[in-house]
Amino acid sequence: MRIANLAGRLVLLTADGRAADVAAVSGGRFAADPDRLFDQWDDLLEWSASLDPAAARPYDEADLLTPVPNPRQVFAIALNYRPHTAEAGYAEPAEPLVFTKFPSCLTGPAITIGLPEGNVDWELEMVAVVGRTAYRVPVENGWDPVVALSVGQDLSERIVQLAGRPPQFSLGKSFPGFGPVGPALVSLDEVADRDDLELTCELSDMVVQHDRTSNMIFPVPRLVAFLSAICPLFPGDLIFTGTPAGVGNRRTPQRFLAPGDVLVSRIEGLGEMRHTFRAASGASAHR
Repeated sequence: MRIANLAGRLVLLTADGRAADVAAVSGGRFAADPDRLFDQWDDLLEWSASLDPAAARPYDEADLLTPVPNPRQVFAIALNYRPHTAEAGYAEPAEPLVFTKFPSCLTGPAITIGLPEGNVDWELEMVAVVGRTAYRVPVENGWDPVVALSVGQDLSERIVQLAGRPPQFSLGKSFPGFGPVGPALVSLDEVADRDDLELTCELSDMVVQHDRTSNMIFPVPRLVAFLSAICPLFPGDLIFTGTPAGVGNRRTPQRFLAPGDVLVSRIEGLGEMRHTFRAASGASAHR
């Protein structure tokens, strides 16, 4: 199942690039509200297997919104790929390094994002989507609360992020539009190998990041076990699982996002996001 938020309504995306409105096609069996998604996840997953492709219609990608509009918690992991840890000049962490992105930064997979003043950087990440309440999950069961994966970008304004001692990670990564997720939530049954997916990030047609999720220092089960040992996890929580090497502030010379840039974020089996950037003029990116 590839489920998305199209102009505020739940839809299933088909392989041929169309969308089926869940509430309409199911005759009202399922709610159209994306905030109701995880209340009906298991039944919806079963029902989606019988969807008639003829029920799907063409759609405008610009109408896709963030698939989970109002998560209770958005976790993010720093330094979770060895080459990125090395390029940042740090030793490999012994435990996951956790910060948060505030939910107001979440946005859709195909919008134009306003750039605040400063140095805005890209960070392609796989996002693990929690679908079941979980607390103190053992690592061997770490995949159990996760129902889907998606593509994410942990956009970061480096001046705010690195200001102060300790740095302001969460603020620097939570400007409006700094948490793109999409284009859909892909249920795990559609993912060929959930532990080994190719990630590719392109900036204006140049590949800037390329790796595989199998190279994470802390794979998804370890992250779920670590987080849930402290915080209960709730349906709809998002875990940005870390970024590979190739970010702009570690390049020589440094390279940051500029008006007119096009950023393509792609993960094998999960889809692709495409964002254009403009100078912020007081307006915020739309959720």
